[in-house]
Order: sequence, then C-alpha cells, then structure tokens
Amino acid sequence: MSGHSKWAKLKHQKAVTDVRKGKMFSKLVRFIAVEAKKAAGDRSAPGLRTAIEKARVANMPTENIDRAITKASGSDALLEAVTYEAYGPGGAALIIEGYTDNRNRTAQEIKHLLSKNGGALAAPGAALWAFNKKEEGLEPIAPISLPEGDLEKLARLVDELEEHDDVSDVYTNTA
Repeated sequence: MSGHSKWAKLKHQKAVTDVRKGKMFSKLVRFIAVEAKKAAGDRSAPGLRTAIEKARVANMPTENIDRAITKASGSDALLEAVTYEAYGPGGAALIIEGYTDNRNRTAQEIKHLLSKNGGALAAPGAALWAFNKKEEGLEPIAPISLPEGDLEKLARLVDELEEHDDVSDVYTNTA
C-alpha cells in the first residue's frame, strides 16, 4: 500500500507542530524586543525578565532569546505595544493586545477581522472598564453569558484574532 509509511505520518505531524511553534516564537520575539527596547537591554528589568521567563516556558532556544535582545537593544527597533478595545457578537467586550511595527496597518487588519466576524472596534476606554488588571493579564469584573450562537461566533473571532501575527493576547468578558 503506497502512502502509508510511518515517516510520512510523522512528517505531517511535525510540520503542524513546527508551524505552531514558529507562530508562538515570533510573538515571543516581538514581546522580548519591546521589553528589551524599554529596558535598554538590561536583563534585570522586570518586564524583560518576565518576557524571558515566558520564552523559556515555551521552550524557546536561548540563542533566539539572546538574538532578540541584542537586535532590539542595539538597533532602532520600531515595535511598539498596542491595545485595541472592541465589542464582539452579543455585546461581549474584547481587549486585544499586541506588538506592531505599523499601527495603521494593524488597526485596519484588526478592524477587518472584527467586522467580518460580527464585531466592532470601540473607542479607548469603552471596553476596558469591564476588566481588572491582574499580574498575569486582565480578568473580567462581571462575566456575561451569551447564547450558544453568539458564543460560537465569538470563539471564531478570538481564534482569528489570535492567529494574527501582531496580536499577542485577547481577553473577553464572557463566562
């Protein structure tokens, strides 16, 4: 029987995991670059230390971490942290955090993803009131429940947002 080799199956599984790792590593490199730029390469700075710990938890090679820090602290890296507030299907509040080198491009891409999936970009402060800032991120103050149809749409929207290269975290106030 042709096409039924063990190696072929492993090759396809490895390709899938390599794509996931690549996306995660690129997001972590952006996070490290922004924090290294803020700290001017000082590894003892709390933000950079947190970024390095996140990268180590994700099994990122030390060489990649070092390369990201030297590149960001030594050159004119233009990455900056961005936060977008939005409302999704069923009126769910969304906070979208990320790192970008072009605010205008990222804003338009986020706006497109939101409108395609039944959401809308909101003004600054319009959705942030629904969250408390915690050490590990944002936590909803009063989680809301949505009908099943809206939950599916929201899940699809969050998945598409998380696949975007510039987006690092998406928070929602649903239960």
